[in-house]
Amino acid sequence: MLQNLETLAREAKSWPFEQARNLLAHVLKKRLAEAERAEAKALIDAGKADEALAKFEALRRPVILETGYGPSGLPHMGTFGEVARTTMVRNAFRALTGDHWKTRLIAFSDDMDGLRKVPEGVPNPEMLREDLNLSLTRVRDPFGTHDSFGAHNNARLRAFLDSFGFDYEFMSSTETYRSGRFDATLLTLLERFDAVQAIMLPTLGEERRATYSPFLPVSPITGHVLQVPTLDRNVEKGTITFEDPAGEPGNRTEVPVTGGHVKLQWKPDWAMRWVALDIDYEMSGKDLIESVRESSKVCRALGGTPPEGFNYELFLDIEGKKISKSKGNGLTMDEWLRYGTPESLSWYMFQSPKSAKSLHFNVIPRAIDDYLAFIESYKTQEPAKRIDNAVWSIHAGDPPTHTSPVSFALLLNLVGVANASSKAQLWAYFAKYLPNATPENEPLLDRLMDHALNYYEDFVKPSKSYRLPDDKEKAALLDLAARLKALPADTTDGELIQNEVYAVGKEHAFEPLRAWFGALYEVLLGASQGPRFGSFAAIYGLPQTIALIEAGANGELAK
Repeated sequence: MLQNLETLAREAKSWPFEQARNLLAHVLKKRLAEAERAEAKALIDAGKADEALAKFEALRRPVILETGYGPSGLPHMGTFGEVARTTMVRNAFRALTGDHWKTRLIAFSDDMDGLRKVPEGVPNPEMLREDLNLSLTRVRDPFGTHDSFGAHNNARLRAFLDSFGFDYEFMSSTETYRSGRFDATLLTLLERFDAVQAIMLPTLGEERRATYSPFLPVSPITGHVLQVPTLDRNVEKGTITFEDPAGEPGNRTEVPVTGGHVKLQWKPDWAMRWVALDIDYEMSGKDLIESVRESSKVCRALGGTPPEGFNYELFLDIEGKKISKSKGNGLTMDEWLRYGTPESLSWYMFQSPKSAKSLHFNVIPRAIDDYLAFIESYKTQEPAKRIDNAVWSIHAGDPPTHTSPVSFALLLNLVGVANASSKAQLWAYFAKYLPNATPENEPLLDRLMDHALNYYEDFVKPSKSYRLPDDKEKAALLDLAARLKALPADTTDGELIQNEVYAVGKEHAFEPLRAWFGALYEVLLGASQGPRFGSFAAIYGLPQTIALIEAGANGELAK
C-alpha cells in the first residue's frame, strides 16, 4: 500500500510528510558527498529510489528511527503519542521512497538507569526503597511477576505497543551496554572526555559542576549506579577511577567504561546512542528542546551527526495547565480506552502536534466522531487529498472502508433517553433501523456501544440538566409531535423526520434556526448539543420519540 506514492508524497502538506522529506534530506546529507547527494535526490524524486539504493552503497543501510522510554513507571499517553507519531513519519518516508528503503523503529528502554525514588502507586514500596540506586534491571519486582522491576515494566511496554499493532524493535539499555554494542562509542567518549565536559558543565549549577562526570560507574560492591566524580582516566586501558562510597574512605576503584561497568548521564547517553545506533530520526517534547541542543553538541563531539526530528507540544488539562503525572491532572491510556477507541486517540495525536491541546475526558466524543467523519470523507477524496487525510497516516495508507453507521454523539443520547445499561438494549433499538446489523458485521458500532455506555454513566448522566420550554418552544414541540404522528409509526427514514423538524422550526419563526435545535437538545436531551435529530428519532423509534417530545413540552422531563 505504500508503493508508487512518491509523487503524491513529495507534494503532501500534512506534517508527517513534511517530516519525511526533512528526514530524506538529512539522510542524504549525512551519508553522501554533495555531488552524489544531488544525483541520488534526482533519482528518488523521479520515483527511482531502488536505483539510488543500488548505485550508492551508503544508502543501503536502513533508516533508523528511535523512541525512548524510562521504565521507572508504566507506559502512558506520552509513550503512545511518541511511538504513534514516529510511526506516521516512518510510513510517510516509506511512501516518499516507494517503500524501497528499509526502515527500523527502535523502542529504547533506559532500564540501566538507577532507581532514584520510589514511584507512587506501586506495591511493596519498602522493598523498592531498599533497592534505591540499583539499576532498574537489578531492582526487585514489586509485582512479583518478573526478575526485576525493569523487566516488569519492559514487559508492560512491549505488551502495550503490541496491543496497538506497532512495528518496532525493542532494545534494552542494560542488554545493549553489557553486550558491547556501545563499547566503541564509550571509548570515544572517554578519549574526548574534556570536550564533553566543556559542553555539559556550563549547563549545570555550581554545586553540580563540582562533582559532575558523564560516566556513572556501577559499584562493584553494591551494584549501585553512582553519581560520583571521575578522579582519573586511562584512555589506553579504557578505564576510569572513582571513589566508591561503599568502600574504605579514600579508596580508588578502577573499572572499564565498557561491558556494562558504567552508564552515562542521560544527555551524554542520548547522544552516545545516536552515534552507536546510527539514529536518523527522533522526536521529543517541547520541554526537551534544551536537552536536544546539548545532546546534539555531545553527539558532534563524538564524531556523530545528530538525528533529524522535531519538538511536539505538551498536552494541557481542562484548565489549560501543564499535565503532571504527580498531580494526576491528565488522562491515562486506560481512561481513554474505556471511553474511546484507539483509532480516535491516534486521530487526536495526529492533529497539530506543535500546538498545545487539552487532553481531558471532554475531548473524547468529538475525537471519535471526527475520526469517523474523516473515514467517510476519505472514500470520496482524490488521491492528493487522501494522502493528507489523517486516516491515511493512522492506518498506513489502508484505512477501513466501513466504520460505524451512526455517530458516537447519537449513541450517547440514545443511551440517555433509553436509559440503557447494556448493549443488548441498544441493539434492540437498531433492530428496525438497521435490520441486518449484528455485532459480528458491525464490530465498530458494537465497540462504540461499550464506550458510550461507560462515558454516559461517568460523565453525561451526572451533568444532565433539562429545562422547561418557553411558550413558543412548547407550541413548536407539540406541533412537531402532531406532524410525526401523521407519519407511519414504523418510519425509519431519518431524512423524512429531519425534514419535519426543519419545517417546524421555520413555521414557528426560530431565528436563527439553530435556536430551535438548541431547544430540542436542552428540553428533550438535557444537553446543549446533540445528534442529528432525525437519525436519533429513527433509531429510538417514532412512537417513543413522540412520547419524549410531549413529555418535554409538558415540562415532565425537567422535574
